[in-house]
Amino acid sequence: MYPTTRPPKITIIGAGGFVFPFRLIGDLVSFPALQSSTLCLMDLDAERVSRTATAARALVAHHGLDTTIIETTDRREALTDADFVIVTFQVGGIESYRHDVEIPRRYGVDQTVGDTVGPGGVFRFLRSVPAYEGIAADALELCPDAQFINYANPMAMATGFLNAKGLSTIGLCHSVQGTTRMLARTLDIPYGELTYVCAGINHQAWILSFEHGQEDLYPRLRETMSALHQRGRAAADLTDDDGDHSEAAAASSNYEGGNEQVRTALMNSFGYFQTESSHHASEYVPYFRKDAKTVLEYIPERWDYYEICVAHDVTGDIEQQLEKLKANLEPSVEYGASIINAVVTGVPTVVYGNVPNSGLISNLPSDACVEVPCLIDGKGVQPVAIGALPPQLAALNRTNINLQTLAVEAALTGTREHVFHAVAVDPLTSALLTLEDIRSMTEELFEAHHDLLPPALTAR
Repeated sequence: MYPTTRPPKITIIGAGGFVFPFRLIGDLVSFPALQSSTLCLMDLDAERVSRTATAARALVAHHGLDTTIIETTDRREALTDADFVIVTFQVGGIESYRHDVEIPRRYGVDQTVGDTVGPGGVFRFLRSVPAYEGIAADALELCPDAQFINYANPMAMATGFLNAKGLSTIGLCHSVQGTTRMLARTLDIPYGELTYVCAGINHQAWILSFEHGQEDLYPRLRETMSALHQRGRAAADLTDDDGDHSEAAAASSNYEGGNEQVRTALMNSFGYFQTESSHHASEYVPYFRKDAKTVLEYIPERWDYYEICVAHDVTGDIEQQLEKLKANLEPSVEYGASIINAVVTGVPTVVYGNVPNSGLISNLPSDACVEVPCLIDGKGVQPVAIGALPPQLAALNRTNINLQTLAVEAALTGTREHVFHAVAVDPLTSALLTLEDIRSMTEELFEAHHDLLPPALTAR
Protein backbone atom coordinates (compact mmCIF):
# COMPACT_ATOMS: atom_id res chain seq x y z
CA MET A 1 0.00 0.00 0.00
CA TYR A 2 1.14 3.53 -0.80
CA PRO A 3 3.07 5.07 2.13
CA THR A 4 1.33 8.39 2.85
CA THR A 5 4.40 9.89 4.58
CA ARG A 6 5.99 11.08 1.31
CA PRO A 7 4.91 12.31 -2.13
CA PRO A 8 4.43 9.42 -4.56
CA LYS A 9 6.76 8.33 -7.32
CA ILE A 10 4.68 7.81 -10.46
CA THR A 11 6.38 6.10 -13.38
CA ILE A 12 5.13 6.18 -16.96
CA ILE A 13 6.59 3.44 -19.16
CA GLY A 14 6.18 4.40 -22.80
CA ALA A 15 6.27 8.13 -22.05
CA GLY A 16 7.64 8.94 -25.50
CA GLY A 17 4.39 7.98 -27.21
CA PHE A 18 1.98 10.25 -29.06
CA VAL A 19 0.23 13.01 -27.10
CA PHE A 20 -1.48 10.56 -24.72
CA PRO A 21 1.34 10.26 -22.14
CA PHE A 22 1.59 14.05 -21.94
CA ARG A 23 -2.17 14.29 -21.46
CA LEU A 24 -1.78 11.88 -18.52
CA ILE A 25 0.89 14.15 -17.03
CA GLY A 26 -1.54 17.05 -17.27
CA ASP A 27 -4.15 14.94 -15.49
CA LEU A 28 -1.74 14.02 -12.70
CA VAL A 29 -0.55 17.54 -11.90
CA SER A 30 -4.10 18.90 -12.03
CA PHE A 31 -4.74 17.19 -8.67
CA PRO A 32 -3.30 19.27 -5.78
CA ALA A 33 -2.37 16.15 -3.82
CA LEU A 34 -0.16 14.96 -6.70
CA GLN A 35 1.59 18.23 -7.53
CA SER A 36 4.62 17.37 -5.34
CA SER A 37 5.01 13.96 -6.96
CA THR A 38 8.06 12.63 -8.73
CA LEU A 39 7.08 11.80 -12.29
CA CYS A 40 9.57 9.39 -13.84
CA LEU A 41 9.16 9.26 -17.61
CA MET A 42 10.69 6.20 -19.24
CA ASP A 43 10.96 5.23 -22.89
CA LEU A 44 13.51 3.31 -24.95
CA ASP A 45 13.73 6.28 -27.34
CA ALA A 46 15.71 9.05 -25.61
CA GLU A 47 14.66 11.73 -28.10
CA ARG A 48 10.97 11.00 -27.76
CA VAL A 49 10.96 10.82 -23.97
CA SER A 50 12.94 14.06 -23.86
CA ARG A 51 10.25 15.74 -25.96
CA THR A 52 7.57 14.69 -23.46
CA ALA A 53 9.73 15.66 -20.46
CA THR A 54 10.47 19.09 -21.94
CA ALA A 55 6.76 19.78 -22.36
CA ALA A 56 6.08 18.47 -18.83
CA ARG A 57 8.70 20.78 -17.32
CA ALA A 58 7.23 23.73 -19.23
CA LEU A 59 3.77 22.90 -17.88
CA VAL A 60 5.01 22.53 -14.30
CA ALA A 61 7.01 25.77 -14.50
CA HIS A 62 4.09 27.70 -15.98
CA HIS A 63 1.86 26.77 -13.04
CA GLY A 64 4.60 27.13 -10.43
CA LEU A 65 4.39 23.53 -9.23
CA ASP A 66 7.09 21.63 -7.34
CA THR A 67 6.63 18.43 -9.35
CA THR A 68 9.90 16.62 -10.08
CA ILE A 69 10.26 15.43 -13.68
CA ILE A 70 12.80 12.68 -14.39
CA GLU A 71 13.43 11.27 -17.86
CA THR A 72 15.24 8.00 -18.45
CA THR A 73 15.71 5.12 -20.86
CA ASP A 74 16.59 2.80 -17.97
CA ARG A 75 13.62 0.67 -16.95
CA ARG A 76 15.15 -0.37 -13.64
CA GLU A 77 15.74 3.25 -12.67
CA ALA A 78 12.15 4.02 -13.55
CA LEU A 79 10.75 1.14 -11.48
CA THR A 80 12.94 1.50 -8.39
CA ASP A 81 10.69 2.46 -5.45
CA ALA A 82 7.80 3.38 -7.76
CA ASP A 83 4.41 3.62 -6.05
CA PHE A 84 2.38 3.72 -9.27
CA VAL A 85 3.39 2.51 -12.71
CA ILE A 86 1.45 3.52 -15.81
CA VAL A 87 2.03 1.32 -18.87
CA THR A 88 1.34 2.96 -22.23
CA PHE A 89 3.40 1.75 -25.18
CA GLN A 90 3.21 -0.10 -28.46
CA VAL A 91 6.05 -2.46 -29.30
CA GLY A 92 7.09 -2.24 -32.93
CA GLY A 93 5.53 1.13 -33.70
CA ILE A 94 3.79 2.00 -36.94
CA GLU A 95 5.74 -0.53 -39.03
CA SER A 96 4.51 -3.47 -36.95
CA TYR A 97 1.01 -2.03 -36.85
CA ARG A 98 1.08 -1.94 -40.66
CA HIS A 99 1.60 -5.72 -40.72
CA ASP A 100 -1.24 -6.18 -38.23
CA VAL A 101 -3.76 -4.60 -40.59
CA GLU A 102 -2.36 -5.17 -44.09
CA ILE A 103 -1.71 -8.92 -43.87
CA PRO A 104 -5.23 -9.79 -42.65
CA ARG A 105 -6.74 -7.47 -45.30
CA ARG A 106 -5.03 -9.46 -48.03
CA TYR A 107 -6.94 -12.47 -46.77
CA GLY A 108 -10.24 -10.58 -46.52
CA VAL A 109 -10.25 -9.63 -42.81
CA ASP A 110 -10.63 -5.85 -42.76
CA GLN A 111 -9.90 -4.48 -39.27
CA THR A 112 -10.77 -0.82 -38.85
CA VAL A 113 -8.67 -0.69 -35.65
CA GLY A 114 -6.95 -4.08 -35.35
CA ASP A 115 -5.32 -3.50 -31.96
CA THR A 116 -7.59 -5.29 -29.51
CA VAL A 117 -9.14 -8.41 -31.04
CA GLY A 118 -8.67 -10.42 -34.20
CA PRO A 119 -5.32 -11.30 -35.76
CA GLY A 120 -4.01 -7.76 -35.26
CA GLY A 121 -4.84 -7.75 -31.56
CA VAL A 122 -3.29 -11.17 -30.96
CA PHE A 123 0.04 -10.22 -32.56
CA ARG A 124 0.17 -6.76 -30.98
CA PHE A 125 -0.10 -8.53 -27.64
CA LEU A 126 2.45 -11.23 -28.43
CA ARG A 127 5.17 -8.85 -29.60
CA SER A 128 4.70 -6.92 -26.32
CA VAL A 129 5.14 -10.02 -24.16
CA PRO A 130 8.97 -9.85 -23.85
CA ALA A 131 8.63 -6.25 -22.61
CA TYR A 132 5.89 -7.23 -20.16
CA GLU A 133 8.02 -10.08 -18.84
CA GLY A 134 10.98 -7.77 -18.32
CA ILE A 135 8.81 -5.19 -16.57
CA ALA A 136 7.31 -7.84 -14.31
CA ALA A 137 10.69 -9.32 -13.34
CA ASP A 138 12.12 -5.90 -12.49
CA ALA A 139 9.00 -4.69 -10.70
CA LEU A 140 8.70 -7.73 -8.44
CA GLU A 141 12.25 -6.95 -7.29
CA LEU A 142 12.21 -3.13 -7.23
CA CYS A 143 8.60 -2.09 -6.48
CA PRO A 144 6.63 -5.23 -5.54
CA ASP A 145 3.76 -3.27 -3.95
CA ALA A 146 3.27 -0.78 -6.78
CA GLN A 147 -0.16 -0.32 -8.30
CA PHE A 148 0.09 -0.88 -12.06
CA ILE A 149 -2.25 0.98 -14.40
CA ASN A 150 -2.31 -0.42 -17.92
CA TYR A 151 -3.38 1.68 -20.89
CA ALA A 152 -1.75 -0.53 -23.52
CA ASN A 153 -3.86 -2.48 -25.99
CA PRO A 154 -4.98 -5.17 -26.40
CA MET A 155 -6.41 -4.27 -22.99
CA ALA A 156 -7.79 -7.62 -21.83
CA MET A 157 -4.79 -9.67 -22.97
CA ALA A 158 -2.16 -7.23 -21.68
CA THR A 159 -3.86 -6.68 -18.32
CA GLY A 160 -4.56 -10.37 -17.87
CA PHE A 161 -0.94 -11.24 -18.59
CA LEU A 162 0.49 -8.61 -16.20
CA ASN A 163 -1.76 -9.86 -13.41
CA ALA A 164 -0.78 -13.46 -14.19
CA LYS A 165 2.89 -12.44 -13.78
CA GLY A 166 2.15 -11.19 -10.25
CA LEU A 167 1.62 -7.45 -10.75
CA SER A 168 -1.43 -5.77 -9.23
CA THR A 169 -2.83 -4.26 -12.42
CA ILE A 170 -5.98 -2.44 -13.42
CA GLY A 171 -6.54 -1.78 -17.12
CA LEU A 172 -8.12 1.50 -18.18
CA CYS A 173 -9.95 2.65 -21.27
CA HIS A 174 -12.18 5.59 -22.16
CA SER A 175 -14.99 3.69 -23.91
CA VAL A 176 -17.39 3.78 -20.93
CA GLN A 177 -16.86 7.51 -20.41
CA GLY A 178 -17.10 8.28 -24.12
CA THR A 179 -20.18 6.19 -24.80
CA THR A 180 -22.21 7.36 -21.82
CA ARG A 181 -21.38 10.98 -22.64
CA MET A 182 -22.39 10.44 -26.26
CA LEU A 183 -25.72 8.93 -25.21
CA ALA A 184 -26.38 11.75 -22.75
CA ARG A 185 -25.72 14.22 -25.56
CA THR A 186 -28.05 12.31 -27.88
CA LEU A 187 -30.88 12.31 -25.33
CA ASP A 188 -30.16 15.92 -24.27
CA ILE A 189 -29.60 15.07 -20.61
CA PRO A 190 -26.92 16.71 -18.42
CA TYR A 191 -24.20 14.11 -17.95
CA GLY A 192 -23.88 14.74 -14.23
CA GLU A 193 -27.52 13.78 -13.75
CA LEU A 194 -27.15 10.30 -15.26
CA THR A 195 -26.74 7.08 -13.33
CA TYR A 196 -25.63 3.93 -15.07
CA VAL A 197 -24.00 0.54 -14.56
CA CYS A 198 -21.79 -1.14 -17.17
CA ALA A 199 -20.10 -4.54 -17.18
CA GLY A 200 -18.62 -7.06 -19.60
CA ILE A 201 -15.20 -7.02 -21.25
CA ASN A 202 -13.15 -4.12 -22.59
CA HIS A 203 -14.74 -2.58 -25.71
CA GLN A 204 -17.61 -5.03 -25.35
CA ALA A 205 -19.04 -4.01 -22.02
CA TRP A 206 -22.76 -3.42 -21.79
CA ILE A 207 -24.78 -0.56 -20.35
CA LEU A 208 -26.94 -2.64 -18.04
CA SER A 209 -28.89 0.29 -16.61
CA PHE A 210 -29.20 3.87 -17.83
CA GLU A 211 -31.32 6.24 -15.76
CA HIS A 212 -32.15 9.89 -15.21
CA GLY A 213 -33.60 10.24 -11.73
CA GLN A 214 -36.37 7.67 -11.58
CA GLU A 215 -36.67 7.39 -15.38
CA ASP A 216 -35.38 4.30 -17.16
CA LEU A 217 -33.85 5.84 -20.27
CA TYR A 218 -33.70 2.64 -22.32
CA PRO A 219 -37.14 3.08 -23.99
CA ARG A 220 -36.13 6.58 -25.18
CA LEU A 221 -32.69 5.35 -26.14
CA ARG A 222 -34.02 2.53 -28.31
CA GLU A 223 -36.53 4.82 -30.03
CA THR A 224 -34.06 7.66 -30.62
CA MET A 225 -31.13 5.54 -31.81
CA SER A 226 -33.34 3.43 -34.09
CA ALA A 227 -34.65 6.58 -35.75
CA LEU A 228 -31.20 8.11 -36.18
CA HIS A 229 -29.16 5.05 -37.17
CA GLN A 230 -30.70 2.78 -39.76
CA ARG A 231 -28.91 0.27 -41.97
CA GLY A 232 -28.19 1.82 -45.36
CA ARG A 233 -28.40 5.40 -44.07
CA ALA A 234 -26.10 7.72 -45.98
CA ALA A 235 -23.11 9.23 -44.20
CA ALA A 236 -23.86 12.51 -42.48
CA ASP A 237 -21.64 15.59 -42.54
CA LEU A 238 -19.60 14.68 -39.48
CA THR A 239 -16.52 16.01 -37.72
CA ASP A 240 -13.37 13.99 -38.40
CA ASP A 241 -12.09 12.17 -35.32
CA ASP A 242 -8.32 12.23 -34.65
CA GLY A 243 -8.11 9.15 -32.44
CA ASP A 244 -7.42 11.00 -29.17
CA HIS A 245 -10.42 10.36 -26.93
CA SER A 246 -9.01 11.67 -23.65
CA GLU A 247 -11.25 14.74 -23.79
CA ALA A 248 -15.04 14.89 -23.52
CA ALA A 249 -16.40 15.13 -27.07
CA ALA A 250 -18.58 18.16 -27.72
CA ALA A 251 -20.43 16.63 -30.68
CA SER A 252 -20.83 13.49 -32.72
CA SER A 253 -17.98 12.58 -35.06
CA ASN A 254 -17.29 10.00 -37.73
CA TYR A 255 -15.93 7.80 -34.91
CA GLU A 256 -18.57 7.99 -32.19
CA GLY A 257 -22.17 9.15 -32.26
CA GLY A 258 -22.37 9.75 -36.00
CA ASN A 259 -22.41 6.29 -37.60
CA GLU A 260 -24.00 4.11 -34.92
CA GLN A 261 -25.84 1.59 -37.08
CA VAL A 262 -23.75 -1.29 -35.68
CA ARG A 263 -24.32 -0.56 -31.99
CA THR A 264 -27.99 0.23 -32.62
CA ALA A 265 -28.46 -3.10 -34.40
CA LEU A 266 -26.71 -4.91 -31.54
CA MET A 267 -28.92 -3.16 -28.98
CA ASN A 268 -32.09 -3.97 -30.91
CA SER A 269 -31.03 -7.63 -31.26
CA PHE A 270 -29.48 -8.31 -27.85
CA GLY A 271 -31.20 -5.70 -25.67
CA TYR A 272 -28.32 -3.51 -24.46
CA PHE A 273 -25.94 -0.85 -25.77
CA GLN A 274 -22.24 -1.65 -26.20
CA THR A 275 -19.49 0.64 -24.91
CA GLU A 276 -17.26 0.90 -27.97
CA SER A 277 -17.76 2.71 -31.26
CA SER A 278 -19.59 1.03 -34.12
CA HIS A 279 -16.36 0.90 -36.16
CA HIS A 280 -14.55 -1.05 -33.47
CA ALA A 281 -17.63 -2.97 -32.27
CA SER A 282 -18.00 -4.38 -35.78
CA GLU A 283 -14.67 -6.21 -35.34
CA TYR A 284 -15.91 -8.12 -32.28
CA VAL A 285 -18.82 -9.91 -33.97
CA PRO A 286 -19.36 -11.73 -37.28
CA TYR A 287 -22.36 -9.79 -38.57
CA PHE A 288 -21.26 -6.46 -40.06
CA ARG A 289 -18.00 -6.89 -42.01
CA LYS A 290 -18.81 -9.83 -44.29
CA ASP A 291 -18.13 -7.90 -47.52
CA ALA A 292 -17.62 -4.34 -48.73
CA LYS A 293 -21.33 -3.82 -49.47
CA THR A 294 -22.39 -4.87 -45.96
CA VAL A 295 -19.69 -2.74 -44.34
CA LEU A 296 -20.89 0.30 -46.29
CA GLU A 297 -24.51 -0.31 -45.29
CA TYR A 298 -23.63 -0.31 -41.59
CA ILE A 299 -20.66 2.10 -41.61
CA PRO A 300 -21.09 4.55 -44.51
CA GLU A 301 -18.06 6.67 -43.55
CA ARG A 302 -14.84 4.80 -42.86
CA TRP A 303 -12.66 5.58 -39.83
CA ASP A 304 -9.23 3.90 -39.98
CA TYR A 305 -7.02 4.08 -36.91
CA TYR A 306 -3.86 2.92 -38.70
CA GLU A 307 -4.20 5.79 -41.19
CA ILE A 308 -4.75 8.25 -38.31
CA CYS A 309 -1.59 7.01 -36.58
CA VAL A 310 0.47 7.35 -39.76
CA ALA A 311 -0.72 10.94 -40.19
CA HIS A 312 -0.06 12.06 -36.60
CA ASP A 313 1.97 15.25 -36.16
CA VAL A 314 3.45 14.34 -32.78
CA THR A 315 5.29 17.62 -32.13
CA GLY A 316 2.29 19.71 -33.10
CA ASP A 317 0.00 17.57 -30.96
CA ILE A 318 2.12 18.05 -27.84
CA GLU A 319 2.54 21.79 -28.38
CA GLN A 320 -1.19 22.20 -28.84
CA GLN A 321 -1.93 20.17 -25.72
CA LEU A 322 0.65 22.15 -23.72
CA GLU A 323 -0.99 25.45 -24.61
CA LYS A 324 -4.41 24.10 -23.61
CA LEU A 325 -3.09 22.88 -20.25
CA LYS A 326 -1.29 26.15 -19.58
CA ALA A 327 -4.58 27.96 -20.05
CA ASN A 328 -6.73 25.47 -18.17
CA LEU A 329 -5.16 22.82 -15.94
CA GLU A 330 -7.90 20.29 -15.31
CA PRO A 331 -8.17 16.51 -15.66
CA SER A 332 -9.48 14.81 -18.79
CA VAL A 333 -12.01 11.99 -18.83
CA GLU A 334 -9.22 9.44 -18.30
CA TYR A 335 -9.35 7.52 -15.01
CA GLY A 336 -5.63 7.02 -14.31
CA ALA A 337 -4.87 10.17 -12.33
CA SER A 338 -8.13 9.96 -10.38
CA ILE A 339 -7.16 6.45 -9.25
CA ILE A 340 -3.78 7.66 -7.97
CA ASN A 341 -5.38 10.68 -6.30
CA ALA A 342 -7.95 8.47 -4.53
CA VAL A 343 -5.27 6.09 -3.24
CA VAL A 344 -3.01 8.93 -2.08
CA THR A 345 -5.74 11.01 -0.41
CA GLY A 346 -8.15 8.28 0.65
CA VAL A 347 -11.00 10.23 -0.95
CA PRO A 348 -13.04 7.58 -2.76
CA THR A 349 -13.92 7.53 -6.43
CA VAL A 350 -15.49 4.99 -8.78
CA VAL A 351 -13.98 4.07 -12.13
CA TYR A 352 -14.58 1.38 -14.72
CA GLY A 353 -11.56 -0.88 -14.83
CA ASN A 354 -10.34 -4.14 -16.34
CA VAL A 355 -9.44 -6.71 -13.68
CA PRO A 356 -9.25 -10.48 -13.24
CA ASN A 357 -12.67 -12.10 -13.03
CA SER A 358 -12.47 -13.44 -9.49
CA GLY A 359 -16.20 -14.11 -9.26
CA LEU A 360 -17.13 -10.61 -10.39
CA ILE A 361 -19.25 -11.71 -13.36
CA SER A 362 -20.54 -15.14 -12.48
CA ASN A 363 -21.38 -16.36 -16.00
CA LEU A 364 -18.03 -15.45 -17.55
CA PRO A 365 -14.91 -17.66 -17.22
CA SER A 366 -12.77 -17.25 -14.12
CA ASP A 367 -9.64 -16.68 -16.25
CA ALA A 368 -11.22 -13.78 -18.13
CA CYS A 369 -10.25 -10.15 -17.73
CA VAL A 370 -13.52 -8.27 -17.18
CA GLU A 371 -14.53 -4.61 -17.14
CA VAL A 372 -16.58 -3.64 -14.05
CA PRO A 373 -17.05 -0.68 -11.71
CA CYS A 374 -14.23 -0.38 -9.17
CA LEU A 375 -14.20 1.55 -5.90
CA ILE A 376 -10.86 3.29 -5.34
CA ASP A 377 -9.73 4.70 -1.99
CA GLY A 378 -6.81 4.44 0.42
CA LYS A 379 -7.19 0.66 0.35
CA GLY A 380 -6.54 0.57 -3.39
CA VAL A 381 -8.60 -0.97 -6.20
CA GLN A 382 -11.74 -2.78 -5.07
CA PRO A 383 -13.74 -4.25 -7.97
CA VAL A 384 -17.51 -4.53 -7.59
CA ALA A 385 -19.20 -7.91 -8.07
CA ILE A 386 -21.91 -7.67 -10.74
CA GLY A 387 -23.35 -11.19 -10.63
CA ALA A 388 -24.62 -12.71 -13.86
CA LEU A 389 -24.92 -10.77 -17.08
CA PRO A 390 -28.03 -11.31 -19.20
CA PRO A 391 -27.20 -14.66 -20.83
CA GLN A 392 -27.12 -13.35 -24.40
CA LEU A 393 -24.54 -10.72 -23.43
CA ALA A 394 -22.37 -13.25 -21.63
CA ALA A 395 -22.55 -15.46 -24.72
CA LEU A 396 -21.25 -12.65 -26.94
CA ASN A 397 -18.48 -11.83 -24.45
CA ARG A 398 -17.37 -15.45 -24.28
CA THR A 399 -16.72 -15.56 -28.03
CA ASN A 400 -14.04 -12.88 -27.53
CA ILE A 401 -12.79 -14.20 -24.19
CA ASN A 402 -11.98 -17.44 -26.01
CA LEU A 403 -9.46 -15.59 -28.18
CA GLN A 404 -8.08 -13.55 -25.29
CA THR A 405 -7.44 -16.45 -22.93
CA LEU A 406 -5.89 -18.60 -25.67
CA ALA A 407 -3.47 -15.81 -26.59
CA VAL A 408 -2.51 -15.29 -22.94
CA GLU A 409 -2.08 -19.05 -22.52
CA ALA A 410 0.21 -19.08 -25.57
CA ALA A 411 2.34 -16.35 -24.00
CA LEU A 412 2.46 -17.96 -20.55
CA THR A 413 3.28 -21.46 -21.80
CA GLY A 414 5.13 -20.79 -25.06
CA THR A 415 2.63 -22.93 -26.97
CA ARG A 416 2.86 -21.71 -30.57
CA GLU A 417 -0.19 -23.68 -31.70
CA HIS A 418 -2.40 -21.71 -29.29
CA VAL A 419 -1.65 -18.59 -31.32
CA PHE A 420 -3.30 -20.23 -34.32
CA HIS A 421 -6.14 -21.39 -32.08
CA ALA A 422 -6.67 -17.84 -30.81
CA VAL A 423 -6.88 -16.39 -34.31
CA ALA A 424 -9.06 -19.27 -35.50
CA VAL A 425 -11.76 -18.71 -32.87
CA ASP A 426 -11.95 -14.94 -33.46
CA PRO A 427 -15.61 -14.34 -34.40
CA LEU A 428 -14.95 -12.14 -37.43
CA THR A 429 -12.00 -14.13 -38.77
CA SER A 430 -13.81 -17.45 -38.45
CA ALA A 431 -16.85 -16.03 -40.26
CA LEU A 432 -14.74 -15.01 -43.26
CA LEU A 433 -11.89 -17.51 -43.66
CA THR A 434 -11.32 -21.25 -43.88
CA LEU A 435 -9.03 -22.93 -41.36
CA GLU A 436 -6.42 -23.34 -44.09
CA ASP A 437 -6.47 -19.62 -44.85
CA ILE A 438 -6.33 -18.76 -41.15
CA ARG A 439 -3.27 -21.00 -40.81
CA SER A 440 -1.57 -19.32 -43.76
CA MET A 441 -2.39 -15.82 -42.49
CA THR A 442 -1.14 -16.64 -39.00
CA GLU A 443 2.15 -17.93 -40.39
CA GLU A 444 2.59 -14.73 -42.40
CA LEU A 445 2.06 -12.71 -39.23
CA PHE A 446 4.57 -14.89 -37.39
CA GLU A 447 7.11 -14.21 -40.13
CA ALA A 448 6.44 -10.45 -40.23
CA HIS A 449 6.81 -10.08 -36.44
CA HIS A 450 9.45 -12.77 -35.93
CA ASP A 451 12.15 -10.58 -34.39
CA LEU A 452 9.82 -9.09 -31.75
CA LEU A 453 8.00 -12.23 -30.61
CA PRO A 454 8.88 -14.37 -27.57
CA PRO A 455 11.55 -16.87 -28.68
CA ALA A 456 9.43 -19.81 -27.52
CA LEU A 457 6.76 -18.88 -30.04
CA THR A 458 9.09 -18.51 -33.00
CA ALA A 459 10.70 -21.93 -32.64
CA ARG A 460 9.20 -24.60 -34.90
